Amino acid sequence: MHRVGFIVPDGFQLMSLAALTVFEVANLSPSGPHYDVSVLSERGGSVKSSGSVMVETEAFGDLAFDTVIVGSLTKFEVPPSSPGLIAFAQAAAKVSRRTASICSGAFVLAEAGLLKNRRATMHWAHAPNFRIRFPDVKVEEDRIFIRDGSIWTSAGMTAGIDLVLALIDNDLGPEVAKMAARLLVMNQRRLGGQKQHSALLEMTPKSDRIELVLAYIRQNLKNPLTLKELAGVASLSPRQFSRVFLAETDQSPAKAVERLRLEAARFMVEEGRHTVNVVARETGFADRERMRRAFLRTYGMPAETLRKSARREGSSRDSG
Repeated sequence: MHRVGFIVPDGFQLMSLAALTVFEVANLSPSGPHYDVSVLSERGGSVKSSGSVMVETEAFGDLAFDTVIVGSLTKFEVPPSSPGLIAFAQAAAKVSRRTASICSGAFVLAEAGLLKNRRATMHWAHAPNFRIRFPDVKVEEDRIFIRDGSIWTSAGMTAGIDLVLALIDNDLGPEVAKMAARLLVMNQRRLGGQKQHSALLEMTPKSDRIELVLAYIRQNLKNPLTLKELAGVASLSPRQFSRVFLAETDQSPAKAVERLRLEAARFMVEEGRHTVNVVARETGFADRERMRRAFLRTYGMPAETLRKSARREGSSRDSG
């Protein structure tokens, strides 16, 4: 049984507790339960979230946790942590297998000295202030989550879900993590190397019909996805569809299809569970060479190089 201690600071962001639901869902696997989760605070008892919801907690004391996670605050100006919180984070990190943070919880880890000379991420809005306060931390704000040795940090609150899925994958393997993601009705697990801003987020349309087309593209990347096919989904003529799609997304349909294919392909490449040929076929690039050219245009390197980089990073972190 993996014991998890989840720290909630005063005024914590309620949504950061969503990460605990992932552990709960993982316990539903046929081989479970796997996780025993305790919600912790400095004084114990009821702690009020930023949304005024009260959560019951246990006081700091027990250090026998496999994993310790620091929850997030809503405030953009993150205040200094209490000496008690810093001391507990330092003591727990010495005996726990791994320590993690969700969003601004990274400030606590940095104050405890746990991020010195390490890579870390947090919500992009916190990054400028974080850099000023902790110049000895290698901040990469455009990442979903980062693992550096035994320390894991994540971006905004929903990225905490991706981080916990990665923890579960690390503990129990990909099948349990996939099961949890399916039960949570997640379209796609995001790897740590992915950007906080997704292609879909940048292409937010104004009408339901173009929203439907984007969803169709994501679900059918393996298809040719011709202009005629997509126009049919929108119930428009190809000419009308091209004009409306560009007006609502600032991109041509062809460019949008390529961006979504690239995003899915990069995820599969970095995940490393399929050959590059399979990735190219499953994401609709049809052949390896076409995908290679698209990767070079967008990422400045071919898929094989990205995969090698992800593997090297993973190996160095595992040995950290």
